[in-house]
Amino acid sequence: MSDVALDPVVDSTPRRPRLFRNPWRKPWGLLLVTLGYLLWSLIPVVIAVVFSFNAGRSRSTWQGFSLRWWTGEPFDALFTDPSLRAAMFQTFRLSIITVLIAVPLGTAFAIGIDRWHGRPARGANFMMLLSFVVPEMILGVSLFLMFTQLIDNLIPLGTTSQILGLATFQMSYSVVIVRARMLSIGPEYEEAALDLGARPGQSLRRVLLPLLSPAILASVAVVFADSVDNFVIVRYLSGTADSEPLSVKIYSAARSSPTPAVNAAATVMLVATITVVLVGYLLYRRFSKGQEPADVGGFAQV
Repeated sequence: MSDVALDPVVDSTPRRPRLFRNPWRKPWGLLLVTLGYLLWSLIPVVIAVVFSFNAGRSRSTWQGFSLRWWTGEPFDALFTDPSLRAAMFQTFRLSIITVLIAVPLGTAFAIGIDRWHGRPARGANFMMLLSFVVPEMILGVSLFLMFTQLIDNLIPLGTTSQILGLATFQMSYSVVIVRARMLSIGPEYEEAALDLGARPGQSLRRVLLPLLSPAILASVAVVFADSVDNFVIVRYLSGTADSEPLSVKIYSAARSSPTPAVNAAATVMLVATITVVLVGYLLYRRFSKGQEPADVGGFAQV
């Protein structure tokens, strides 16, 4: 036997970089992009909230903690300025009434489209979805022209026209969310109730609506949050100064020399939106308890 050692076989296959060897690795790149986006989006909001408690008039230089721009100033604070208090009341009035109108109508419309088949149903569904396609600016101008040129003597600009405009725009959110829920649960539950002797009204009230409750709650949260933040429609349909909500007041103040009271108003809008979304999520968890996970899905998937 030869004492000469054999040379090891050299693998000539080019090695990929260590970063790309495992395709199932944790996506650190996407994670960093997501965290960067969240920080980029949230840091300005946090700064605006913090400066609502600034002791001075500056909105860029911290001068100490104070409730001056909430209740401290006799006329310039959020809760002492009559115009800001009226705008805050108008914001929540528009949002609550819009929810009470748009969510029930959207739910009924979604059920009707699900029951109604053929070209008329597809046409109605397409017309409803136009609000997602048409820019909100065009929708606001169209509603303004309708209320000022066509039905000026019936419904003047102000709270009533704002509610009608918001309900027209926000109803589509409820339709889409509830319709997606109906497609996920299917017609089997209602058919089983009818086979057991329930009338159509009973199957709708005792079977379908409880199954749709997560989607209805999600619709309430989405419609309320979007109504609080809405600017274009309520701005075009505003009448007198007492019909201007906080979004319009903040926009008008930002073009002059605003005080941190504007930051306080924006903080109220933010807290109200987060509170409604959180309450909606908790109610969703309560109403969906005991249902199958495959049927319920996540709060964001309703």
